[in-house]
Amino acid sequence: MGIIIDGKKLAQKIRTNLKIECEELKKKGINPKLAVILVGNDGASKVYVKNKSIACQEIGIEYEEYLLNEDINQEELINLIEKLNKQKDIHGILLQSPIPTHLDINQAFEAISPKKDVDGFNPINVGKLSLNQDTFVSCTPYGIMKMFEEYNIKLEGKNVTIIGRSNIVGKPLLQCCINKNATVTMCHSKTNNLEQYTKNADILIAAMGKAKFIKENMVKDGVVVIDVGINRGQDGKLTGDVDFENVEKKASYITPVPGGVGPMTIAILMNNVIKAAKQFNI
Repeated sequence: MGIIIDGKKLAQKIRTNLKIECEELKKKGINPKLAVILVGNDGASKVYVKNKSIACQEIGIEYEEYLLNEDINQEELINLIEKLNKQKDIHGILLQSPIPTHLDINQAFEAISPKKDVDGFNPINVGKLSLNQDTFVSCTPYGIMKMFEEYNIKLEGKNVTIIGRSNIVGKPLLQCCINKNATVTMCHSKTNNLEQYTKNADILIAAMGKAKFIKENMVKDGVVVIDVGINRGQDGKLTGDVDFENVEKKASYITPVPGGVGPMTIAILMNNVIKAAKQFNI
């Protein structure tokens, strides 16, 4: 039976520390502020945005929400981002994805000032991460790195297998692990003989969005398992990409779903907003 990595507890610890930092900044006349842009009526996005506003409230970060119609055009979206870039009282800008398909999300991310890009999606920040320079790192990958740190899980020289190559999780996580001197294998939907890579992993990170896909026979004894998946079963319950009950028997460490990676993502977003506010006022 592995040690369960408690993301909820660690996220709360980070949030508590950030609240203190936020209070210190306010004493200096700096009021950290996050602007969130939500396009359309995606139900899941509304829930995520609400959770972000609650976290801001708890820490003391000012919060502004911009709700845009589904049929907004690209120019209007870019104009809003550029307006927020110029506002000195706003330190972080977040565009909630997904956005309607007629809009170009990459162009929108590129429009967000790298200094306010608290989601870490601007190409300049992505490039800085690959050069191992100080930057804003995507919240989920950075949250996972914080988990490794908290539980003293060393990456140097370890075989890390990541399943899923998204721009939000897989790719930035690859860079984060390489920057810690791990040997990283990136698997995806076109990978042949997936099991030969999962069985070789000292650390396995599942981020492909398939419920309970990783089975006990796909991992070796003592593996560290990080489950990024969030899937809702027919019973309405949340499950990850890993068959938790069975894989846990072989793992040395494992994250649950819910209560693992999820809470860390929002905690790191808050961390990035405080970081932006500090840097903005240097």
